[in-house]
Amino acid sequence: MTPSASRQRSGGYQRIVAKLGTNLLTGGRDRLDLDLMAALVAQVVRLHEDGRDVLIVTSGAIAAGRERLNEHGHRRDIPFRQVLASVGQAYLMQTYDRLFGAHGRVVGQTLLTRRDLGDRQGYLNARNTLLGLLELRVIPVINENDTVAVDEIAGAKIGDNDNLSALVANLIDADLLALLTDTGGLYTADPRLRADAEVIPRVDRITRELEAIAGGSGSGRGTGGMVTKLQAARSATAHGADVIIASGHEPNVLPRLASGEHIGTLFPRRVSKVESRKRWMLSGLSTRGTIIVDEGAGRALVERKKSLLPAGIRDVKGPFKRGDGVLIALPEGPQIACGITNYGSDELEQIKGVRSDHIEDVLGYQYGSEVVHRNNMVLL
Repeated sequence: MTPSASRQRSGGYQRIVAKLGTNLLTGGRDRLDLDLMAALVAQVVRLHEDGRDVLIVTSGAIAAGRERLNEHGHRRDIPFRQVLASVGQAYLMQTYDRLFGAHGRVVGQTLLTRRDLGDRQGYLNARNTLLGLLELRVIPVINENDTVAVDEIAGAKIGDNDNLSALVANLIDADLLALLTDTGGLYTADPRLRADAEVIPRVDRITRELEAIAGGSGSGRGTGGMVTKLQAARSATAHGADVIIASGHEPNVLPRLASGEHIGTLFPRRVSKVESRKRWMLSGLSTRGTIIVDEGAGRALVERKKSLLPAGIRDVKGPFKRGDGVLIALPEGPQIACGITNYGSDELEQIKGVRSDHIEDVLGYQYGSEVVHRNNMVLL
C-alpha cells in the first residue's frame, strides 16, 4: 500500500510535527509577523479540535530578540546571538501563549539539544514529557536551546531546527513532518535565479543531483537552508513519517496537508512506524536485558495493549539502566514485546511483584507507575 493510499483510508494524518522557519515567521525582517503567526495558530487549533496531535518546532528566537532589544545591527558573534536568543525565546513563547490562549488552548515549552536526545535517559525523558503533553491536549512548542547550543547559532548543519524537527518526529512517532517555509517546496532550480524553475511534487529517493540543486540555492532568504530540509526528510522518512516541504503562506496549509491534500514537495515514508521502532528497539545497541512477566501481565500487554506494571514481573535479567531497551518475555515462553524501561534492573529486582502505588515506599522515589509504558513498547 502506498503512503497516499494509507492516508486516504485513515482520513489523513493523526500526529503532525509542524516546523515553522525563521523567514516564514518574520517575513524576512527582524521582527515577528504576528498576523501570519495568528493564522498558523488558528490552523493548529482547527486540527486540535479535530482530535489530531500537533507539535510545533519553531524558529525565530533570535529575530524576536532583535525586535525586543531594538537591535538591528549586523553583529554575528555567537555570544551576542545567544543573548538575543535568550531575550527572544521568552518573547516568542509569550506570543505563542497569547495567540493560543485566545482560542482557549494551552501550550507547553520544550527546549532541546542533540545532547539531550543522544543520551538514553534524556531521550526517554523527552519522549515521555512530549507524549504526556499530548495526552493532556497541551500543544508542545519546541525549539533548540539557543542559549547553549552553539552549533545551531553558528549555522552548522548539525543542530538546526530542520533536523531538530526530524528528531522530534522520530521521538514521538509522528505521521507527518511539515516543513513550512517561505517557498513552495523543493524546486528544480533556484526560483530566484531561474524563472522556469518548478516545484518537484514528489521525491521517492534523495539523490546527489537533488542535493546539488538544494545546495545551489544559496544561504540567503527563500530557498536557503534547503540542504538541511533534505537531511531532515531523509531522517524522518527512514523512521516512518511522511515529510512535506510547503509554503506557510498557502491558505489553510496545515489542515489541507493533514487531510492528505498534495501541496509542495512530498517525501513518502520508507518504512512503517512500527517497523522503525521495532528495528530500533531490537538493535543490539539498544536492547540490554529481559523482563520476565507472568501470564496475566502477558495477556494485558498483548490482548489489551496495556503498559507493563511491576506487579506482573516475575524475574529480571540484566544488567540494564533506566532508558535502555529491554525484551519482555513469558516464563519458559516466547518474547512478546520490546520497549524502553523506566527503571533499571537493580530497581526492578526490588519492586518486582509490587503494586504500583507502593513503588515509592520501596525505592524512596518513583519514575511513574509503569515499568514500560505502552507508548514505549512494540509487540513482537
